[in-house]
Amino acid sequence: MTRDSLMLHIREIQDEMLVMGSLVEQATLQSVETLKNRDTDKAREIYHADRKINEKRYAIENSVLILIATQQPLAHDLRLLAALLEISAEIERMGDYAKGIAKVVVKLEQFELPIPIKEIEKMAELAVSMLHRALGAFIIEDVKTARELPAEDDRIDEIYNKVLRFLVNLMVEKPHLIDHANLLMWVVHNLERMADRVTNICERTIFAATGELMEIESKKKEIKI
Repeated sequence: MTRDSLMLHIREIQDEMLVMGSLVEQATLQSVETLKNRDTDKAREIYHADRKINEKRYAIENSVLILIATQQPLAHDLRLLAALLEISAEIERMGDYAKGIAKVVVKLEQFELPIPIKEIEKMAELAVSMLHRALGAFIIEDVKTARELPAEDDRIDEIYNKVLRFLVNLMVEKPHLIDHANLLMWVVHNLERMADRVTNICERTIFAATGELMEIESKKKEIKI
């Protein structure tokens, strides 16, 4: 196989990764929409649809491993394939977060509970936007965007902390809502973790493009030792 042929196969795998990313983006926004509308039927549909995301990941892994075993790629091409393995795993985990939100919706059913839905919707929109741009940066090996994008996680953290304060106060004032408020904590935790995994994708993008292994920390999460 020539290098041009190898790159063609890699591009095909990248296209499948973008499809996988799109499925996760849709699942994330739709799961939050079901929370807003308390639509348990749609939530169950999202929950079970997660298997499609899992299947995409396994297909990508299989294609990458076959290329590595049969073509013995070197340098940049090998880093690119290694990054595809890592990134597909990150995307699959994000799909699990969307599935988890859908599961919360089913558990809450129609239970009356004050939900800070505007903040939750904003977190989802920001996280999905970050994922979309991170995958785009990976495809074109845009190192500049990959270095800058993780800083946007600080905005998600701000909203996350705001919602946590709201839920803690709710549990203090209305102890009978503790179990249900705790479920909402899982919703915002999943969205916050989704943004953290975008940072991991950006790190793999930098590695694939430059060979540089680095850990990106937002200023608000840095710990001085």
